Amino acid sequence: MRRMLRATLASHGYDAVEARNAAEGLALTRAQRPEVVLLDLGLPDRDGLELMRELRSWATAPIIVISARGREQDKVAALDEGADDYLTKPFGTAELLARVRVALRHAAERDATSDSLIEVGPITIDRARHEVRRSGALVHLTPIEHRLLVALARSAGRVLTHRQLLLEVWGPDAATQTHYLRVYMTHLRRKLETDPARPQWLLNEPGVGYRMREA
Repeated sequence: MRRMLRATLASHGYDAVEARNAAEGLALTRAQRPEVVLLDLGLPDRDGLELMRELRSWATAPIIVISARGREQDKVAALDEGADDYLTKPFGTAELLARVRVALRHAAERDATSDSLIEVGPITIDRARHEVRRSGALVHLTPIEHRLLVALARSAGRVLTHRQLLLEVWGPDAATQTHYLRVYMTHLRRKLETDPARPQWLLNEPGVGYRMREA
């Protein structure tokens, strides 16, 4: 797998740094500061989720999990721990390269803006003014609706789990209160979608969470 990844990435202009285990990966990430991390959960010396938890405490690079663990709960656990994407083995090289491009694009977009102004399709969020507009028209949102929308818009194209959203918007005491999300997503869709029953921008990922469609 490492040989295949190294050859594929090199042939498309990427400079790949390779680690055989979690200890090497942690050391190389600290030393090299890679732009994107490809992480296998089945490591010989440590569970990949534990390593990701440690990386996420200080590293900001996108993390793409590559794993044979294809169960929904494994994907949710990885996303909750900070993965930006999850690729299940076996996979094609074209899909891998597409995921890497998306991760790098999202990272570049985050670096290019202070997030004071976020635009996704017809929706514009001016965080400095605490204003939201849809196709130029001002939309009134409550503080919680605003925080939820910002969380989704900042990660447009990426699935955010129920737990991630609950922790970011409501805090640790609400980590299991998924009904909060259902209620407030309904409110946001009524205010921002042309047809709330058939949302085009605020999308549900059944059993996992929500994502805002990337423009």
